[in-house]
Amino acid sequence: MPEGHTIHRLALDHVRDLARQPLQVSSPQGRAVETARVLDGRAFAKVDAYGKHLLYRFEDELTLHVHLGLFGKFRRQASPPEPPVGEKRLRMVGDRWTVDLSGAVACALIEPDEEEALLARLGPDPLRRDADPERFVAALRRRSIPIGAAIMDQKVIAGIGNVFRAEALHVDGIDPLLPARELGDERARVLWRTMAKMLADGVRERRIVTIRDARDKPVTAGRAPKGEGPRTRADRVRHKTVHVYRRRDCHDCGGPVETYPMAGRTVYTCPACQPAGSAGPSPTPALADGPAPTLDLG
Repeated sequence: MPEGHTIHRLALDHVRDLARQPLQVSSPQGRAVETARVLDGRAFAKVDAYGKHLLYRFEDELTLHVHLGLFGKFRRQASPPEPPVGEKRLRMVGDRWTVDLSGAVACALIEPDEEEALLARLGPDPLRRDADPERFVAALRRRSIPIGAAIMDQKVIAGIGNVFRAEALHVDGIDPLLPARELGDERARVLWRTMAKMLADGVRERRIVTIRDARDKPVTAGRAPKGEGPRTRADRVRHKTVHVYRRRDCHDCGGPVETYPMAGRTVYTCPACQPAGSAGPSPTPALADGPAPTLDLG
């Protein structure tokens, strides 16, 4: 499932490509025909991203709600577009660019009271300027479930998925099995800042790279060797760009990475850098070094 940085990046891209112009809206697949009919010929002014949800603000106070889920994706092409192929739920055609949506679990107009109820179910989104980190701190204080499960709960914090869970807990030296309420308020605020920075970096870089160089620039995985297959390339990129996620050994100490199920996904953790019961800081202090989060994504 796309994590929060992808959703915010899509919002920025779609405003740049499609906003403030009449759009030709259709539903080639046929599952959103009524939604497309209402929106056809209208323009939207902005897109609000909140966690893993997108809210397109069309003319006449109409709001289109999109949630990609596990398999949803957008495809962008130049206008006029090629004939639709496959399961295209919604097509938005602008003057220069066309965006196709497929596989989403939600794609429908939403009423104000429905939107209010949706947002009320979500925790603060670290990428939003109106985010209140103290809501996150208070939510952890009330939960006895493992911290690794708590930060995957969208009611606690919106936009975190399995990659950022693994990487943020590792960088801060936190045992994923630690009960959330035992993390403590100050360490919770540190974890919030770590996740906020990783998400903001992901928006800017259009990818997840949690290992940074001395200038706080993302490291690169290097050129692909001739004949390298996609699985080999994925392993090589992870080896260069992340600390523990889907790795066999820890990038920082070289020790083995442990895995086990939690909250419906696989946890990746280094028992040396994240000792049992640890609330941090990391035994390797350099892991948590770096500037404060920069959330100006404009």
